[in-house]
Parts: sequence; C-alpha cells; structure tokens
Amino acid sequence: MRRNPWSALAVLALAQFMVVLDVTIVNVALPHIQADLHFSPSGLQWVISAYTLLFGGFLLLGGRAADLIGRRTLFIAGLVVFGLTSLLAGLAQNPEQLILTRAVQGLGGAMLSPAAFAILTVTFARGRERNIAMGVWGGLAGLGGTLGVIIGGVLVDSLSWRWVFLVNVPIAILLASVTAVFVAESRVRPAGGRRTFDLAGALLGTAGLLAIVLGVIRAEPLGWSSAEVIALLAGGAGLLFAFVRVEARSTAPLVPLSMFRSRGLSTSIVALALNGGAFLAMFFLTAIFLQQVRGLTALETGLQFLPMGIAAIASALIAAQAVTRLGTRPVQIAGGALSVIGLLLLSRADATGSYALTILPGIVLFGMGIIAVGTPAQIAAVADVRHEEAGAASGVVNAGYQVGGALGLAAITTIATSHATALATGGASQVSALVGGFERGLLVATVFAAANLLIAVGAPRIRPTSDQLAEAAAAA
Repeated sequence: MRRNPWSALAVLALAQFMVVLDVTIVNVALPHIQADLHFSPSGLQWVISAYTLLFGGFLLLGGRAADLIGRRTLFIAGLVVFGLTSLLAGLAQNPEQLILTRAVQGLGGAMLSPAAFAILTVTFARGRERNIAMGVWGGLAGLGGTLGVIIGGVLVDSLSWRWVFLVNVPIAILLASVTAVFVAESRVRPAGGRRTFDLAGALLGTAGLLAIVLGVIRAEPLGWSSAEVIALLAGGAGLLFAFVRVEARSTAPLVPLSMFRSRGLSTSIVALALNGGAFLAMFFLTAIFLQQVRGLTALETGLQFLPMGIAAIASALIAAQAVTRLGTRPVQIAGGALSVIGLLLLSRADATGSYALTILPGIVLFGMGIIAVGTPAQIAAVADVRHEEAGAASGVVNAGYQVGGALGLAAITTIATSHATALATGGASQVSALVGGFERGLLVATVFAAANLLIAVGAPRIRPTSDQLAEAAAAA
C-alpha cells in the first residue's frame, strides 16, 4: 500500500511534540508533586533527572535497534512504553514509584525519538521536501517545549499534577493505533546478516552516569568526603572507563571513537552538554522560585515562562540566518554571551521585585542565548564527519545534551539546596533562604554558560548548507 509521506510526518511530529512537551510540562508541577508525595528538596530533581538520564543513556542504543529491528516496530514499542509509564507516573503514590516510572518513560522516549527521526529521513528524499519536513519536525518540537509550561499550568491548576503525565496516555494510544496505517516499515540489512546492538556499552555508559549523578546528589546531605559519595563517584568513573574500552573493541559500537577526531563534533558535545545543564537547572530552580517564593499558581508560572519560549523561537530564526552569513563560531559566541547576561540578571530576582524589571529581561536573553549556542553547535557536530556516521554523530550530541542536562541539574541544584539549608540553619527566614539558594544556583549555571563561551571561541567556523540547517533545526 502506498502511503502519503505527509501523513507519516504528522504522526512522527506529533510523537516528538509529546516527548518534548513532557520535559517542560513537568517543571511547573514540581512544587505540587513535592508537597503531595513528600519529596525532599534534593530528591525532587530526580523527577527530571531520571527521565533525562535514561533518555540520553539509551538514545544511541535506540537508534541502532531501530535500524536493525525495524524503525516502525521500535517506534510503536516506544509509544506503548511511553504511554504506559505516563499512566503509572500519574498514579504514583510515593517518590520511589514516580522516579522509577519516569526512568522507564525516558527509556520509551529513547526508543521512539530516534526511530521517528530515522523514519523521517528515509521517507523524504534529500532536498527541498526533506528540508520542509525537518522544519515542521523541529518547529513542532520547539512549540512543544514552549507550550509545555502553559499546558502544565492549566492542568495543575484545574485538575491535578497527575494530569501532566496522564495527558500523554490518549495521545500515545492514538499514535500507536494509526502508525501502521500511515508509516511504512524500514530497516537496515546488516552485513553478514548479524544484528549487533552493543547492549553492554549502553548499560555501562548509563550505569556510570547514574552513579556519578547519585554521588553528586548524596554529597549534599553526606559531604563530599563521605565513603558513599567517593564510592559512587569512583564507581561511576570506572564504569565509564569500561564503557570506552568496550566501544573501542566492539565490532558495532554505539559510539565510533574515531568520530571524536572531529574538532567540530568534540566541541559541540561539550557545548550542548553545558547548554543542557544550564537550561534544566535554570528551569527547575525558577519554576520552584516563582511558586514557593513569589506565590504564583502553576498557570501564572507557565505564563511568566512564555516569553522565554517566544524568544527561543525568534532566536532560532535569527540564528539560522546569521550562521549562513557569518558562520557558526560568531553566532555561538554571541549565544554564550547572551546566556551569561541573562542568568546574571535573573539571579538578582527577589521575592517582591517587578516581573518586568527583575525576571523578564533575564529569561528573554537566556532563551535567545541557549538557541544561539545550540543551532551552530548542532551544525558543527555533523559538518566534517563521514556521511555514513552522520546519524551516529547526531545521536551522540543529542545524548550529550540530555546527559549533560542531568549532570548539570544534579550539581547545580545540590549546591543551591546546600546553600539554602545553610542559610535556614543560620536563622534566615524560609523565603530568604530560598531566594539565597536560587541566586547561588543561577550563579553556578552562569559558570556553565561562561564555560560555553570559552568553548565557542575554540569551535570551528563553518558556513552551513541548507540541508545542514534543516537537520540542525530538526535535531535541536
């Protein structure tokens, strides 16, 4: 049966919209989740980190499995996992249940997202049609991130925090039921007929990163010199070392180590990881600050975030034009500078200051900055790798963004929580302690952005083609 490729695009783009929506929609619900399920301040970050870590840790394996098992097959399986775990997350009765289901939900996202992107690339031929399709894909993904805070606020205020998860269930059921009708199956025929997935590499890499994140989080109550923290950090480093050894010896590695000879790819991974850490931490801390310090509802919080999303969309359009004229490096440097200025301005917000003067300028500049860093970094990542490794390179930088986000969130929120706790112990009021923790966390996020500015100075300067621009928009 001949299928209309634009119908397939509608299914794929809606699935990606749901995955991206899930990242931002949860943030405005965090204070309600904390109060209802009795999360500790340090434990609350796992609602975000569990998802992003498993998503990033298994993203490469998901892409490889999609190629070998069948892209449509894995896409449907990912939808089923994502929908089921969304249901279980909405019904969770304690922190452990919610964190576990969020982790498996991230695994579902790691199955469906690369499968969807692979289907899109084989459905549309390189050129104008693929550029249009990738523009639609990337635009809907960006819209999902922007609308997530508004939809989350409406759901939390009118129904319950549980609906930020339950809303995914009917979407996943609908998409899973129509995918076979509109999307054709495709797979890669491996040489020799052998299907090799490198499951050991995925498990070692994800376990190592989980151990390091847990070690950073446990440093807040136990101290950096405690035996448990040292064991977790050392164990995580050992697992990551084993991961590199496995990848170096594997006949079908998840991450071909030869790719890292590309300066564009190497600098892009670091840039996107720092970008992810600063963004997730800023979103997490600001969502709690607006509700617990400034007393806003979830919907009001979402509306205050909306200008950042609009600024990000505008920045994507400006950055795409600027990199074709100036090259990637100047745009990336400008994005790093905007991110630093935005975070510094936002860190000065207090409990009573005007939104227009103390919060709005910071979130607008930061929203512009993260996209102005991300767009040229995505382009530089795949500009000088071999064509047959372009998919793997895209997977690596996206995994770097997700994992960097989880690690950055863990480090920055741990420092912020420790500072707030110290202020409260010293006699400060709860509001003053929360403001102090918020300020300290954003200043650490500013360090991440400043490091990104230095990375941008050393990044290559590339003038992209129209195809590279479309791929960067879709992968961002």
